[in-house]
Amino acid sequence: MKRRVLAGTPFFCLYLGYHADMQRRHLLLIPLVLLGETAVTHAAAPPAKVQSLSDALRWLDGLEKSKAKTTGAWPLVAVLNHLAQSVDMSMDGFPQPKSELFQSTVGAAAFTVFKWRRAMSHGLAEPIPGAPALPMQGDVAPAVQRLRDSINRFNAHTGLLKPHFAYGQLSKADFALAHSFHIANHQDEITA
Repeated sequence: MKRRVLAGTPFFCLYLGYHADMQRRHLLLIPLVLLGETAVTHAAAPPAKVQSLSDALRWLDGLEKSKAKTTGAWPLVAVLNHLAQSVDMSMDGFPQPKSELFQSTVGAAAFTVFKWRRAMSHGLAEPIPGAPALPMQGDVAPAVQRLRDSINRFNAHTGLLKPHFAYGQLSKADFALAHSFHIANHQDEITA
């Protein structure tokens, strides 16, 4: 029997395919569920939260034109610079990594959960360990450009990536997810 997971629906798993004892009512239910998934997917508004680095670049385009502010401890200029630091450090190295044991156990498990949830959560006023101090005032436009440049640099990067200070060694695809989850988590405190 084949299993297919329909993301974004209240149905966690749906078994599709031929099964000798499958009852007729199940065969009729499957098209209705699939039709419902299609209708929900096409009728829903585009997600407001970043889900990829491409989304992040589009979000930055809109952010630059808005009067966005933060509701958290850090002003927007600090949040954007923090996000840029994280992206840059995935290529340049994190100044104070956790132990390899932590990275391969607790850190790897945390990232696995975030990946499964398609979202992360962390203290939104916690700086990256050992990172330079964040600016707490200033014009937002240079901070927007810094994050945009960091993302573009990451996208073009072909060399080895440095281990994440908590999650350890990640593939480029997983690092892109981690950066997207990080940006989306900080969006929780950004209002237009």
